Amino acid sequence: MKLYRTGKASELLGISKPTLLRKIKAGEIKAYKIGKEYRIPESEIKRLLEGKIPDKVVIYARVSSRDQKEDLERQVEYLKSYCSAKGYQVAKTITDISSGLNENRKGLKQLFKLVESGEVTKVVITCKDRLTRFGFGYLEQYFNSHGVEIEVIFDDEEKTPEKELVEDLLAIVTSFAGKLYGMRSHKKKRLVEAVKNVLRDD
Repeated sequence: MKLYRTGKASELLGISKPTLLRKIKAGEIKAYKIGKEYRIPESEIKRLLEGKIPDKVVIYARVSSRDQKEDLERQVEYLKSYCSAKGYQVAKTITDISSGLNENRKGLKQLFKLVESGEVTKVVITCKDRLTRFGFGYLEQYFNSHGVEIEVIFDDEEKTPEKELVEDLLAIVTSFAGKLYGMRSHKKKRLVEAVKNVLRDD
């Protein structure tokens, strides 16, 4: 009997590794525990793939300001290439040019409507902070409750707590400076650069 590691099994099934582990623990997917790891039998992979309905995939990309428009285009192209390589059919592409702290983003609201109406089963993003700077776990739980999986291409596990804290602080400063002076103002840029320099010195 051929057994697959969780990484390979999640790739074959077109779901993320955390989702696979959650389904194993919930008893939805049969697996054998070998040591501290799970192995999924080939027969279980075939069973799950039989008659599988293709995912309705939406890709979501975001940058903080309009001067990052080229970065946004590259982000979208990367997401499309990734989905193509995985065999996903992209139903919709949603983008935002706004801070990750902004809960009233036009694209994010559109994404919520698609999730709540059942028009999407998978959302693909490059990094967690593209969707939100804070509270990703709550957002993921909410999406999952509507049968929607969030697939993150690049894991943030390599980030140290210090690096995450610095990034969050910069995001807050950038957001508030933008509200005070305007996102494209020189005062806002000078303030953000000053904070970056202070953090760099530390």
